[in-house]
Amino acid sequence: MRFAFGGLTLDTDTRQLLRGSTDIHVSPKALDLLSLLISERPRALSKAELLEKLWPGTYVTENNLASLVAEIRQAIGDDARTPRFVRTVQRFGYAFKGEVGGAAEASPGGHGNCWLEHGSRRIPLGTGEHILGRDTDWIALESDTVSRRHARIIVGADASLEDLGSKNATFLRGERVTGPTRLAHGDEIRIGPFVLHYRESRPVKSTETETG
Repeated sequence: MRFAFGGLTLDTDTRQLLRGSTDIHVSPKALDLLSLLISERPRALSKAELLEKLWPGTYVTENNLASLVAEIRQAIGDDARTPRFVRTVQRFGYAFKGEVGGAAEASPGGHGNCWLEHGSRRIPLGTGEHILGRDTDWIALESDTVSRRHARIIVGADASLEDLGSKNATFLRGERVTGPTRLAHGDEIRIGPFVLHYRESRPVKSTETETG
């Protein structure tokens, strides 16, 4: 999806924050936080909820969250004392304010829309390779039981899942993945303590009637 606000564009499919055509560098976690705040706007999210969604199953302090908020504000030119976009809710958490435009876009290629669901989070899958693990810019699964590059999903005409030689294996529909395996709508993927669900929505084909 693409969200436009204040002359900026957040593209969650390409994981880019843009001012015009210029790429604004932010860390992967800061991008995740900005995406979460925008998608949940105008609801205020508690610090506890944000910590759990950004670092599931991992203990981190609120200072980590405050650092990400400061990074976002610096990147988008926001002021903590007079915020245009990221609002601090005292003794609670944060919320996104301001006007946002944007709409869902289909993934490139012939597969239609597909995505992963991780708890309440929806992670779009565009055409190409998507790495899952502890050391990725796309979706980081931070746990000692997850390898740095644990598994990958490749989206083309179809979507497939493959384990990347991880120490503790990747499981699809309760079975260990031993080679590239085609994904189907509703499939459960388990990586360490994390459970994700694959979803897809194929484009509707028009019905043609032959005469003569």
